[in-house]
Amino acid sequence: MKRSLILFSAAAALVLSSASFAQTAPVKKADGVLVTSTGMTVYTFDKDVADSGKSTCNGPCATNWPPVSAKDVKPAAPYSSVTRDDGSAQLAYKGKPLYLFAADKKAGDRNGDNVKDVWHVVKD
Repeated sequence: MKRSLILFSAAAALVLSSASFAQTAPVKKADGVLVTSTGMTVYTFDKDVADSGKSTCNGPCATNWPPVSAKDVKPAAPYSSVTRDDGSAQLAYKGKPLYLFAADKKAGDRNGDNVKDVWHVVKD
C-alpha cells in the first residue's frame, strides 16, 4: 500500500511538472496585434478557411510564410491547432492557422501585412 502511494505520488509529480512546460499559446498581444514571444508579427492567410483544421500554405508558400508551431502547446480558446500536410501541428487563432513572414527580420516588423491583399496581421 505504501509503495503504491509513493509510485502514485511520483507519477503525479511527473505529470504536473511536465504540464508546467507546455505553453497555452506561444503568442501574445503587443501594440494591437499578435506576436510571438520574441516579438515577431503573426499573420493569417485569406485562403485558409476558419475551423477547417487545415492550412492551405504548404511547400514553397510555407518557406515564405513559416507556420507558427503548436509543438508542445496545449492551446486554449481562442487558440487551437491544425495538422499540416507534413503532419506537424500549427497554431491557429479563432480557427485560422497562424504564420510568420520570412521578410520580417526583427521584432515589430510588419512587412507581410496586406501582401497580395491576402495576408494580414492578426488584430483583435
